[in-house]
Amino acid sequence: MSNAQVSNEALVPNAKRLLWAGFMAILAAGVGFAIRGGIFDNWGAEYGFTAGQLGAIGGAGFSGFCFGIIIGGVVCDKIGYGKLVIVAFALHVLSAVVTFTASGASAYSSLYWGMFIFAYANGTLEAVANPLVATLFPHNRTHYLNILHASWPAGLVIGSALGWVLDDKMHLSWQLQLSLYLIPTLAYGLMFLGQHMPKSEASEKGLGLGEMLKDVGVAGALVVCYLVSLFCQNALGLSPAVGYGISGVLLLAVAVITNFSFGSMLLFVLFVTHALVGAVELGTDGWIQNITGNLFTSEQGKYLFMWTSAIMFSLRFCANFIEKRLGLSPVGILVICAILACTGLNLASSMTSFKVALAALAVYAIGKTFFWPTMLAVASDRFPRTGAIAISIMGGIGMLSAGMIGTPGLGYAKDRFATEALAQSNPAALAHYKAEKPSSFLFFSESAALDGTKLAAAQKVPADQRTPEEAAVAEASIAGDRKTLKTDAFIPAAMAVIYLLLLLYFKTKGGYKVLHLSEASADRTKSS
Repeated sequence: MSNAQVSNEALVPNAKRLLWAGFMAILAAGVGFAIRGGIFDNWGAEYGFTAGQLGAIGGAGFSGFCFGIIIGGVVCDKIGYGKLVIVAFALHVLSAVVTFTASGASAYSSLYWGMFIFAYANGTLEAVANPLVATLFPHNRTHYLNILHASWPAGLVIGSALGWVLDDKMHLSWQLQLSLYLIPTLAYGLMFLGQHMPKSEASEKGLGLGEMLKDVGVAGALVVCYLVSLFCQNALGLSPAVGYGISGVLLLAVAVITNFSFGSMLLFVLFVTHALVGAVELGTDGWIQNITGNLFTSEQGKYLFMWTSAIMFSLRFCANFIEKRLGLSPVGILVICAILACTGLNLASSMTSFKVALAALAVYAIGKTFFWPTMLAVASDRFPRTGAIAISIMGGIGMLSAGMIGTPGLGYAKDRFATEALAQSNPAALAHYKAEKPSSFLFFSESAALDGTKLAAAQKVPADQRTPEEAAVAEASIAGDRKTLKTDAFIPAAMAVIYLLLLLYFKTKGGYKVLHLSEASADRTKSS
């Protein structure tokens, strides 16, 4: 049971304005993310992208975030939050310009880097918002970080609703749809304008970068460096040797800065677990409209996405009630969430009607609601010496994992399972609908993939008018989506085991508690 005091007391008079400015900033990210996810099918049909290519574009919407939040987290206490907000605002505008240049052979590059810049801006904003809210409300971080991140599902609902009306109903261009995220972008710029923002406790005490990074150490940096090596190979097209070489240099730099501190094993475990959070929560979010739209209709897919996002938005205001009334510690909340997320994905893999889908995805939505903000709260509660750095690195790990593992991994799974199903049901159809380039992911063997343009054309034909080949490819695509969801459920299952072990660990330490700077200094010597 958590022994943290539950208080609404804030440190500065403008705390609530800063909270809602951060809320609006993440709302802009959610709106843009939802609109982009909703127009994946437009891009696939217009440019002939495979699911793997679309997954890579979606992945750039996460990997750029990692660099924005980690770099921002390292420098925010030095240069000030206000300057980072200006940088993020400019990059949000630039990302729209780059994306709108998509045309012909350069379309993939424009969409990929437009997504990357958009994500970098989002990461920079979270490098401001997360430590700022953790500093403003030190007695109740879980509650207020959940409120801050309620803006993400709110943005998903708004973006999905806009996509449903403007795309499915009015059939307006994807460029016009995407430009609408600039409205909340302007709003957060005005809300942050001229506001004083306090520094973290560690920064106020004058701790340098090396001291702040000691709890991260070589072990924590290893998690980041592995994901950076994947980015160098997959996004930049560098050889594995070069990718690992760059990561090795970064790892050595952290070792030198921290005087070769190994780091906290607890923080290392939290980093690894948050990589799983990013893969299952954001990776799945990046594909769920596409998957449910394929299982049912495009319109119903958007309804279901809005449904799960609305559940998340509502529940993120209830973290205080769960901690205070139900007596659950943040780690206890995470255990239950992981179990529910695993159950929900398994139920979703076999849903056959819209009503069943509402129930199955509601279970999944409840499960994933508290993952991200509660993980940030745990890191902030237990490692105050790291200032803004630990939670910024954690957010970067989650997003980079979503970009390099979750989203492209699910795209690969869709390609693999769909083509395997089609190879069994109609090999001739596979020969006709197979994409020129195979789908690949990490160390898994290459798999055949379905051509996005041809698949979209077959899916648009009414079911009772399809040729045997069109019917076979449509059914194989659905079978691939179902198996993808079932495979995805293994991730929260692994998370449930990790969270349970963490819960038992804290029980041996006398229960979960919030540490302050002086306590953390003593606790670090005991390998907190």
